[in-house]
Amino acid sequence: MFVLCKSKTQNIMKNLVLLCNIIVAALLASNVSIAQAKVKMNGPEISINKEVHDYGKIEKGANGECFFTITNSGNEPLIITKAKGSCGCTVPIWPKEAIAPGESAKMSVKYNTQKIGKINKSVTITSNASNNPTKIVNVTGEVFVNKTAPTRPKAIVAKP
Repeated sequence: MFVLCKSKTQNIMKNLVLLCNIIVAALLASNVSIAQAKVKMNGPEISINKEVHDYGKIEKGANGECFFTITNSGNEPLIITKAKGSCGCTVPIWPKEAIAPGESAKMSVKYNTQKIGKINKSVTITSNASNNPTKIVNVTGEVFVNKTAPTRPKAIVAKP
């Protein structure tokens, strides 16, 4: 890699020039890859305001509905073709109309809070997004029974 010349000074100068050329070439190559990374994709792009909705502790029978905000950060309409819960107790309702570039829409997810115990469910969203055509969001928490809630008194049956 290094060139030998008649004098030490010439040798040092030529090696410095060669080293500078290598450094400049490396810098130019890195700038090209940085510029390529900044190129925005064409088409619709999906982004969601949160990956997980945590109910925390929620009482049995409480309203188990939560919302996810879906934004189209692309440059073409975003169409959600399907949203499916991981089981029948998790039901999503998604926007059926296209989401215009720069616009947002809400997706509702309703969890059946009649089931007592830990919640760890997912909703798979399928769309025409160029950045992530299949996106998964989750709902977590725990359904508990309120033992201090008033209960109905048992009927007293009189015996004859």
